[in-house]
Amino acid sequence: MEVDAAALKMTRPTISSIAPFFIVADVPATLSFYRDMLGFEVTFRGPTPDDEFFGIVRRDGAMIMFKALGEVLDGKEVVVEPVPNYNRKPAFSWDAYVNVPDPDALAAEFASRGVRFSVPLGDNDDGLRGFVIEDIDGYGLFFGHLRTVKSTPPDRLK
Repeated sequence: MEVDAAALKMTRPTISSIAPFFIVADVPATLSFYRDMLGFEVTFRGPTPDDEFFGIVRRDGAMIMFKALGEVLDGKEVVVEPVPNYNRKPAFSWDAYVNVPDPDALAAEFASRGVRFSVPLGDNDDGLRGFVIEDIDGYGLFFGHLRTVKSTPPDRLK
């Protein structure tokens, strides 16, 4: 049975984006960091003004969700601490990759806002150009893109 690739492409449902969901210590403080330092728009905070334990920020096509978690055990509230990948040993790993067409311009914008870079703008061994920001909860975000590289011949991919 032959599959019509064009027909499959037209009928296949679209996935438009993915958003990280970070557990944070303080939602209002986290929202302020992303708004004031990284230029994101706060699109949701709540559920009420006096009980903000969930929030969403967006900048262009990037969206990140934040939640402060806790549970009551033996009559006491136990807070769930953030557990970023970024500082885990033996080697750090990003918590989010944010694809940006011009990491140089974005790095300049962030520098003008006083943002501290955990890894400065540059080219890495993975074929990427970008930089890393560590947020106030320790989450590591890589902002960058894939550099143009020579493609691997099909016979060498096996």
